[in-house]
This record gives sequence, C-alpha cells and structure tokens, in this order.
Amino acid sequence: MRITEVAAVLPGMTELRRFQADPSFREALGVEFGTGRAESAVYAYFIDGRLFCVAVDAVHGPQVTLWGRELTACVPADLERFFLHAHACGLLDVSYGPRGNPGANGLGLVVRVQEVANGVVTRPVMVGRTWADRCTDDWEGTIPECEWVGRLWPHPGETASWPPPGHKTHWGGWRPPF
Repeated sequence: MRITEVAAVLPGMTELRRFQADPSFREALGVEFGTGRAESAVYAYFIDGRLFCVAVDAVHGPQVTLWGRELTACVPADLERFFLHAHACGLLDVSYGPRGNPGANGLGLVVRVQEVANGVVTRPVMVGRTWADRCTDDWEGTIPECEWVGRLWPHPGETASWPPPGHKTHWGGWRPPF
C-alpha cells in the first residue's frame, strides 16, 4: 500500500506528521496517523513509498486481535502467557529478540510495551510477509530503530529502557521521533 491507501483505510484518522524512522536506513519514512484531537494512533513505515511496517499506539490505536485475543493495551504478562501457550500447542513459533520482546517471525509480529499512567501495556508492531524473517531481532530485522527505542519488555522488578541513560549511540544527529 501507498500512504494515501493507508490513510483511506484508517477511518477517522488523519496524517499528523512524517519523520525519518531509522538512522541507518534513511529511505525508511515514518508516517504518524491520529485522531482529530491529534492523538497518535497508528505509525506506518514505508520504503520506496510502499508500506512495510505498522505499529499501533496502545492508548489511542485500534484494537489488533489474533485468534480473537486482543493484542493492544494488554497486561504484558497476560499476553506473554497467551503466546507461550500458543507456542507450547504448536500454533506459533514464539521467539524473543535481543531486547526481550516476544513475537512470531512467521506472522511478522512483535509485541512491544508502551508506558501509560499506571504502568506499561502492550502495543503490536507488524511487518509484511516479505519482511517477517527475523522481525523479532532488533539488530537483523527490518522494524525501524524508532520502534525499538523506549521501555524494554518488563521483567519482574525491572524498568530498563533502550538506550540506557548515558549510552552513546551510533545515531549521529538522528533523534527518535517519540
């Protein structure tokens, strides 16, 4: 899909802004879509004008489901149990990326977390079939760097984020858009 086609299938949303999505791949364009109140809801990523990745805001984005199970704005531990159960039953091949995010490369799905007023909730990030291989791997996969920045998948008692305070990145002048 092209940007205009994505905008057409997001009822009630408008394009809020465009931004460089990745410091290493300057051709990766991010487009933020939101509601009339300028609340971010969906982030769409394009290479050569074609959609390759979509991320849903946990607070204002649409609900994404898998086999009837909601993936947006869930308690991370509950969703992780769902994935691990599906993995144990042979329905999904679940893997974890270097920053601890679970996902299913076969589906092109990674689950990230987003901070909200009372903790963290889940936000799905999805890529097309062409880019699904190793999508959970934040180093080798195709999900833009800006989607990996921020709070890491929660582990009991941890509140780590990427990049950690004081860490020198290789980004040069690029800054994450959110």
